[in-house]
Amino acid sequence: MSPTSPASSSDGASPVSRTGPRNPSRTRRLTTAQALVSFLARQYTERDGRRHRLISATWGIFGHGNVAGIGQALVEAGHGGNGTTHRMPYLQGRNEQAMVHAAVGYARQSGRLSAHAVTTSIGPGATNLVTGAALATINHLPVLLLPGDTFATRPADPVLQQLEVPYAGDVSVNDCLRPVSRYFDRVTRPEALIPAALQAMRVLADPAETGAVTLALPQDVQAEAYDWPEEFFAERVWRVRRPAPDTAELEAAVRAVRSARRPLIVAGGGVRHSAAEETLAAFTAATRIPVASTQAGKGALRHDHPADVGGVGHTGTATADELARTADLVIGVGTRYTDFTTASGTLFENPAVRFLNLNITGFDAHKLAALPLVADARTGLEALTSALAGRGYRVDPAYETEYTGAKEAWEEQVEASFTTPDPTAHPTQTQVLGLLDTLVTEEDILINAAGSLPGDLHKLWRTRSRDQYHVEYGYSCMGYEIPAAIGVLLATEAQGHEGRPVWALVGDGTYLMNPTEIVTAVQEKLPLRLLILQNHGYASIGGLSEAVGGERFGTAYRHRDADGGFTGPPLPVDLAANAASLGMRVLRATTVDDLRKALAEARSAEGPTCVYVETETPDTVSGPPPAQAWWDVPVAETASRPAAVTAREEYDRRVAARRHHL
Repeated sequence: MSPTSPASSSDGASPVSRTGPRNPSRTRRLTTAQALVSFLARQYTERDGRRHRLISATWGIFGHGNVAGIGQALVEAGHGGNGTTHRMPYLQGRNEQAMVHAAVGYARQSGRLSAHAVTTSIGPGATNLVTGAALATINHLPVLLLPGDTFATRPADPVLQQLEVPYAGDVSVNDCLRPVSRYFDRVTRPEALIPAALQAMRVLADPAETGAVTLALPQDVQAEAYDWPEEFFAERVWRVRRPAPDTAELEAAVRAVRSARRPLIVAGGGVRHSAAEETLAAFTAATRIPVASTQAGKGALRHDHPADVGGVGHTGTATADELARTADLVIGVGTRYTDFTTASGTLFENPAVRFLNLNITGFDAHKLAALPLVADARTGLEALTSALAGRGYRVDPAYETEYTGAKEAWEEQVEASFTTPDPTAHPTQTQVLGLLDTLVTEEDILINAAGSLPGDLHKLWRTRSRDQYHVEYGYSCMGYEIPAAIGVLLATEAQGHEGRPVWALVGDGTYLMNPTEIVTAVQEKLPLRLLILQNHGYASIGGLSEAVGGERFGTAYRHRDADGGFTGPPLPVDLAANAASLGMRVLRATTVDDLRKALAEARSAEGPTCVYVETETPDTVSGPPPAQAWWDVPVAETASRPAAVTAREEYDRRVAARRHHL
């Protein structure tokens, strides 16, 4: 994004768009924290003629490092203090990492046009932000972090929770946030807030730069008063850029497409962030090029769109992966090409394959030695469609027949995985998804992040709308789902879509990582639908462990056996009772028939509702189709146990197929 520019000034400058009186002699005396909150309440984004509040609420957990600063400022901002009519809503969290996850869920559902701030005390409150910040930055989603910091004036040194670094006096635990932030500043004087705050908004609002932004706030500076220029509090509108492609790059892209016989589009999260789904559909209608999707890009086309061939890569469909192996041109649209997408460099096998990458960042556009088309996804697709329109390009009908036929065959495998022939049996995980599939409409939103569910969902889920599929797989962070669902619910309410069913899908391992925000959902009366699949351990990593010679060591939630291993009876942990103790209504399901009824009841519930089910280990009939492409997890090169020796032999065979695209 770039700041909105009104009429150019005489010296050619393009200031940020501001409204309200401009009198540089007027000042307002506020604390630094009060000034920051007042400033944040007046920041807006604008894209395609629609304006959105940039920071629409602040999450917080208070301690000695922020209670008298940001905490006091939020009290005033919530009640119209300091003469403001711009209020700052406050949201109470239970875990600092979870607050960031909730903010990220909100930002993603808001199309990155609106975000939340998160305030914490110093010490553990601040370091708890690091995981959420990494997730936000990796996924290019905006969140503003406002951790308290130690005294700038150092009246007592050290203070409570201060990290002492013998070689540097200006380091605090907040420096942990530097590598996971897109912008970081420590505001050691009140007047330093002005440039820091403006830079923070610039980065949050820039589609090529956005991610976690950190303003570390020493606790004494938060409470210090200063005479702020009134113009600092004028409304500012940050315009979301839609950069068009360079003419020469566009012409090279057109030539590449026209010469391709087996092109394949890989749609990534940039399609969604740009709201380019309809434009992508128009491009495929004109060219008939098939579209595969990454985890972040799934939903770019509906599952029943003729050109949609499903997920691509290690967790992809057989249809998409076979097309990837034979493609002579891969058109990446808004994708980072992670190892899951490229099958660790083994997927794109065609010796003649070339890459054309449409991406808003040059860094991603140049990956895999591609022809770059640096532009906004929607603007770039529109330009490419227009440029091809007068040149008569369309894939060979035989190619179209090939991939549509392969898609039909894959759908038969999906249906077999979803089928539940015995209504009295315990369901498998894929059968749980099958039952949910029969229930949802395009209104429902599914949230997941880690375990074996992302793989099953990427391969099997039938996405019905552009925002139904919400799987965080950039960081694949256990514990993301519940707080993210809260953020999504808050965003749907803000968008005027209150009542959309939002499902958080978690296994028992993920649930135990971070269930605390259930309390927040109960407090805010948010109709969270929580689906807990109990399989007594880390099932996903257990399967991976077995495949790489780790023999499922340390992955089951079981009592120790006589030899000290974990093969005894399952632990007597009742997650349903735990969820109920936090305030949720809980529906227990034992059989397929029970689950069908419980899911329907939960979907129509008005308050936070949990469905709890123990899942069966799938057999060869009811389980999901196996991985259609490889994923590189290095195996021990020397080992004494047969499992690892065998796994290494398979690893050596697979790794020989890796390819560097130069």
